[in-house]
Amino acid sequence: MEIGWREWAALPELDVERIKVKIDTGAKTSAIHAFNIRETEHDGVLYAEFILHPEQRRAKPAIKCTAPIIDRRAIKSSNGIVQERLIIRTALVMGERSWPIDLSLTNRDEMDYRMLVGRDALRKNIIIRPGKSFLLGA
Repeated sequence: MEIGWREWAALPELDVERIKVKIDTGAKTSAIHAFNIRETEHDGVLYAEFILHPEQRRAKPAIKCTAPIIDRRAIKSSNGIVQERLIIRTALVMGERSWPIDLSLTNRDEMDYRMLVGRDALRKNIIIRPGKSFLLGA
């Protein structure tokens, strides 16, 4: 599958039908804009509860999400600050393909893209065309 440096994707397990993502091979872990993040426990399992705004520069829709926490990681942001983030695992859909990815929850409100797809999520048989955008459709 060939993809551009930015693409449309979906996160069906989080009820996100469409989100514009930036492909970032400089980032190890994928990240999504999340806020009001809190941890809860149900039957001995830790969950992250959070809200997503999948559209750039818009407060609506606001999607309430819950997902099991699979890890906590110290992640260095593009400005060099290390931040401990909760990590969830969810399905990423791009084009006709779907696969599980690890996703860090962080405030990306000031960033141009609500979601980054890092190199760990870029599976075999994916070719990135850095000079192209939206090769999988609009």
